[in-house]
Amino acid sequence: MTRAIPIAKPLIGDEEARLVTEVLQSGMLAQGEYVAEFERRFARYCGVTNAVAVSNGTVALDLALKAAGIRPGDEVITPAFTFIATANAVLFQGARPIFADVDPQTCNLDPDDLLEKVTPRTRAIICVHLFGLPGELHALQEICADHQLALIEDCAQAHGADYRGHKVGSFGIGCFSFYPTKNMTTGEGGMITTSSEQSAATLRLLRNHGDSGKYQHTLLGYNHRMTNLEAAIGLAQLQKLDAFNAKRRANAAYLSQHLTAPGLNLPRTREGVTHVYHQYAVTVEAEFPLSRDELMRQLQERGIGCAIHYPLPVHQQPLYQRLGYTDDAVRCPNAAAIAQKILSLPVHPAVTPADLEYIVETINSLGNDA
Repeated sequence: MTRAIPIAKPLIGDEEARLVTEVLQSGMLAQGEYVAEFERRFARYCGVTNAVAVSNGTVALDLALKAAGIRPGDEVITPAFTFIATANAVLFQGARPIFADVDPQTCNLDPDDLLEKVTPRTRAIICVHLFGLPGELHALQEICADHQLALIEDCAQAHGADYRGHKVGSFGIGCFSFYPTKNMTTGEGGMITTSSEQSAATLRLLRNHGDSGKYQHTLLGYNHRMTNLEAAIGLAQLQKLDAFNAKRRANAAYLSQHLTAPGLNLPRTREGVTHVYHQYAVTVEAEFPLSRDELMRQLQERGIGCAIHYPLPVHQQPLYQRLGYTDDAVRCPNAAAIAQKILSLPVHPAVTPADLEYIVETINSLGNDA
């Protein structure tokens, strides 16, 4: 039988099934007490006073920017190398995304390049904790304080990641996704974390038609609620998150120790942070005997799931090209270079020791024998 190691795999067990059954038997399927309990536990886990559950991670970013007061004509700085939702959420406000370059080793926002792109129209920074590695939060907080900017944390890939003793999502307004491939899942769903009571109150209005009491609509809101069914899964997944992340770190440590083929630049972490390895993303350098795309093809033929996260910097996507973003205007060479070399390997908790051994032997063989 052909081996098949997927690039991602949600782990759903009896605990999730039991809680979902409870919801089904209760008849209260939409937003209710399970959502409220999930919010309470998630806020406590992240070390904040408020968590607001929403329908997905993109909605979390959209509402966070609205709560931060972003308006048409404002500028919001985002990394050029990220999933497109990060920047699209800025467009939803009628604001303009300004792309900053990333550090070539961490793939996270480069504070020095970001600082050069702050203008009098800048109103916020979105820090993406890409692949599960926290960004340079203290440096970004300092920039935000100096220029009176809001800090939005895109934590969609970093549930449980730690920066100098504090969980991500506790430094600014945190935005989480619970899509099935994430470190924990609710199927679909998202969460916004904040210790600002005012922001939390605004977010709760925005997600539910601006309703401050039964049929009392005080602002223009939306139908962006999470369901009790999703929250039930989330309650079980949150209890497992630390164990899931520990397995991801152990798998990543094995790969980093045993991948010895020349020309693979392995993911790096930093002192004082906890990487949760949503992806184990390598860059395939010129010294590797195969091109990135050929290595990917060879791995897939051998049953090893792999993926490119992401093949284009956001400003090179067709949508942004039509909006007038060009390489000359954006000036993010590191992001452009990384997109040509990046490759994600399986690291999720379902990867077994035998899978890891097979992945390492296959890549080392391709790297040394090609």
